[in-house]
Amino acid sequence: MTAPVHHPASRSLGLPRMLLRLHRPALCIWVVLVLAVSALLLWLDGPLTDAAAEAWRQYHACGVTPRCSYNQAAILRYKDMENYSTFAVLAVPLVVAAWAGASLTGRELESGTATLAWTQGVSPARWLAVKLTVPAVAVAAGTGLLVLLHHLMWSASHGRIDTIKSWNDTPTFYANGPVLVALALVGLAAGALAGLAWRRSLAALATAVLAVSLVWAALYAVLPHLWPTVTSITGLDDGNGLAGDGITVGEGFLTSTGARHPMAVDCGPYAYDPECRTVYNKLHATGFYHEYHPISHYWPLQLTAAALVLAVAGALTVTAFRLLPARTR
Repeated sequence: MTAPVHHPASRSLGLPRMLLRLHRPALCIWVVLVLAVSALLLWLDGPLTDAAAEAWRQYHACGVTPRCSYNQAAILRYKDMENYSTFAVLAVPLVVAAWAGASLTGRELESGTATLAWTQGVSPARWLAVKLTVPAVAVAAGTGLLVLLHHLMWSASHGRIDTIKSWNDTPTFYANGPVLVALALVGLAAGALAGLAWRRSLAALATAVLAVSLVWAALYAVLPHLWPTVTSITGLDDGNGLAGDGITVGEGFLTSTGARHPMAVDCGPYAYDPECRTVYNKLHATGFYHEYHPISHYWPLQLTAAALVLAVAGALTVTAFRLLPARTR
């Protein structure tokens, strides 16, 4: 009687099944989380937006009429739910990083489960590749769905609800585009690397969350410089301050030589005040400049930032594979 033959292909297919079985509770929680936030965003996109838009229509119809009634509760409800949903979407990269650091690799190295898998005909490299690929698909799909629904909800409210955030509002900008999906993948890669480095769940969890936070902070600092800016110039006598709306990169006043300088303290971009006009005359100012990103730069900034963050995720992944041999000795 011959022993059954286990082909490499069957082992390759069995590893993802084993991974899904091992992390089934986390997968179920992830699905429930995505569905719950998606339901909230769909509720915002439909009934809540309609009710708040009607309340704002009533409010504007009141004019200066005293004791005019409008549905203030609908306006406040929409504002609260919009804030809750935005921050729920923004929390995804940190949640992914915490799970990946605590459970994906760190716990298995800590408990010895990974070593057992390596003795069953699964190479460490294949083990790590599956460990990263299967969750990456789930993370990218779930986060992408939330970002899409948030963007649709935000777009549906423009021109209808006065309290809707501008496109360049920082939380709205990140929750509305693919850069958040890239940050979630950074969380996954950072968690896997931290688990390999520390081989302890709690230490890897804290390290992964800190790593994502640092990447996010660095991205916030460099994002305005990822795409060429637009510059608008206004004269001292215009009286309207700076021209142009968007993500501000720089502002100040111009001199007769064309040199740029920071705004005068306590005056800002306004020269109609006699004291400020005297200050700007002494500085030989001829006008004000505003260097910024208009709304037309939204997608260039999103895509460039997402590509940069994906490069970071790739670097973390490569580092994890380079560290793996040291953990298999």
